[in-house]
Amino acid sequence: MAFSSSEKNEIEKLMDDFLKRRRPPEDMRDKLDLSYRIKNQSIEIFELRPQFIRPDKTMEDPVAKITFVRKQNAWKVYWMMSDLKWHSFEHQPQTDTLARALQIIDEDETGAFWG
Repeated sequence: MAFSSSEKNEIEKLMDDFLKRRRPPEDMRDKLDLSYRIKNQSIEIFELRPQFIRPDKTMEDPVAKITFVRKQNAWKVYWMMSDLKWHSFEHQPQTDTLARALQIIDEDETGAFWG
């Protein structure tokens, strides 16, 4: 089931705050930027940058995925490994709030999300 409109509003507020902290300065955003999308019960965070061969085209580099599991009332945190598949983040695979999930990604103590 998709997020309700009030849930979506809260998610957008938290994500906007997250992006304000993490996005590069405005003058660099044509070379590197950060964005997200809400897809079903998940939030996908990704970097945007020009393609190497076709700089007029933008490519997305996945950073993190956070999925809400309603039955468990939990937010699960995922990172993308070199096999290009989402894997549960072993150090803290789930939390009870989206704010905490974003904090885990923001702090990135293992280098899994930001390198």
